[in-house]
Formats: sequence, structure tokens, C-alpha cells
Amino acid sequence: LLSPTVIVQYLLRAVVVLITIPFHESAHALASHLLGDDTAVCAGRLSMNPLRHFDPLGALCMLVGGVGWAKPVSINPYNYKNPKVGMALSAAAGPASNLLLAWVSMILYKLCWYSGLGDAVPVLTMFLYYMVAMNLSLAVFNLLPVPPLDGAKILDAVLPLSFQMKMHKYEKYFYVALILLLYLGFLQIPLNFMGDLLFSGLNWATAPVDLLLQMIGG
Repeated sequence: LLSPTVIVQYLLRAVVVLITIPFHESAHALASHLLGDDTAVCAGRLSMNPLRHFDPLGALCMLVGGVGWAKPVSINPYNYKNPKVGMALSAAAGPASNLLLAWVSMILYKLCWYSGLGDAVPVLTMFLYYMVAMNLSLAVFNLLPVPPLDGAKILDAVLPLSFQMKMHKYEKYFYVALILLLYLGFLQIPLNFMGDLLFSGLNWATAPVDLLLQMIGG
């Protein structure tokens, strides 16, 4: 049987999934809308309703392993003024939204730490920790240049059309290979390495908050 602590941890991770996946997918839809394509908006994907976005296997992988995926957001690149650039920007919006959530969550985490609220409500700091860690993991995972992930769509902006066609022709095989590599743990080292780099950068980006809180506390 799972201990109460482990149960709480999984419940908090589930809440993070319920927030993070809709935010990520809505960022794709919003970016596409701002660039001139309303396909995703008309499909109801600009929404924080998790049911509009969830892929059951992807959500389970994120809950257990910290990385996962959702139902792809449909876009029509021919509605963009520059289809290649539009595709890249709308794809980049997803990982960017995760970095934004991680940044805000780290600031809130530090506020809890310096104020003493974290000691009074430890479940809050645990939740914010998962918000930072899982959003960084999701950003790193989605930036892998492998179809059907966002990184591949960003890479399409600089690849020749013939190479793009070949890559996307075998997209379903890349998808299966990706799941196998995740399951076997072969992606763990590179994902952790990139996640640690992003965490260091995020810590640096929130350093002014540390200074300000130290000054107030001192």
C-alpha cells in the first residue's frame, strides 16, 4: 500500500498535470490565433479545460515520469503570412508557456521559503516544487527535435522541404520509438542534464527576488 506521503505527492502531481497540459496546449492555440490561424480556436483548444486536451497515455506518463504529451493542436500553416515561421512560433509557444509557469512557480516558492509560509503549509511548497520540476521537464521533452514533438516543428523552419517530408512520413514510427526510449530509460540522462541547465538558468533569472526578500527579511 502507498503511504499517505506518497499519495499526497501523486495528488499534487495530478493537480500540476491538470494545470500544465491545458496551459501548454492553449499557448499553441493562442499563438496560432495571433499569427492569423483560428483552426485551433474553432476546435475549442484555447481552453483551460483539461478534457479538451488530454491524451490518456501522455497524461499518465507525465503523472508518473514528469514528461508526457497531449492531443495535438490542429493548425493550418497556410493561414500564416509565413508558414514556416508561423509553424515554428506556434510550436515554440508550448515549451515557452512551461518555462513561464516554472518561472512564476519558482518565484512563489521563494516567497513561501523566505516568509515562513512553507514551514506552515509544507504541501504548498511541495506543489510549487512540482510545478517547477514538471514544467521544466515538459519543456525539455517537447524541445527534442523528434516528430511529433514541438522541437521538430521548430526545426522545420530551417530544414529543406524534402527532408521535412521524409521526417513526417515516418512520424508514427518516431512516436513509437520515443515511447520505447522513455520506457527503457534511455532518455533520462539527456533530459535530466537539460533540465538541470534550465533549472540553473531559472534560478539565476529569479535571483533578484532572492535579493529583495533577503533585504526585506534583514
